[in-house]
Amino acid sequence: MKNPQENSGIKSIPLFRVETGKVENVSLLQLTEEEWQARLTPLQYDVARRKGTEYAFSGKYHATKETGIYRCACCGTDLFTSGEKFDSGTGWPSFSAPVSPLNIRTQADRSGGMIRIEVLCSRCAAHLGHVFDDGPPPSGKRYCMNSATLDLKKTG
Repeated sequence: MKNPQENSGIKSIPLFRVETGKVENVSLLQLTEEEWQARLTPLQYDVARRKGTEYAFSGKYHATKETGIYRCACCGTDLFTSGEKFDSGTGWPSFSAPVSPLNIRTQADRSGGMIRIEVLCSRCAAHLGHVFDDGPPPSGKRYCMNSATLDLKKTG
């Protein structure tokens, strides 16, 4: 999966870092498919690079209550905090908001005969999951993510 920013000549993008509370320019992570396969587990590769999904209730983070920052398992970008995580009952980790709109991007996903909004990592274009309009207030959003594409950096 190519990052569309790659074709525009963009080499770096602004991303928010939770630990510093600042926006920093970070280089895009652009690897070949062979490099991604070598770097990721088979499940991570299937989900992140081929837009797969893990089975409901099978991911390591769907029920965790540990405190920390959920980062992209492919590139380390901060994506969500445990403070925004909630139990949606769907079997996937769900969050009401990302750490910053800079750190994710969305696009229409018309696969599987449905129309959904896909969530991708801004830095490496990894498929993370989908966002729905049935989350809790105040955002009303449910960012339904795959554990395979997340890495929890514990802070508590």
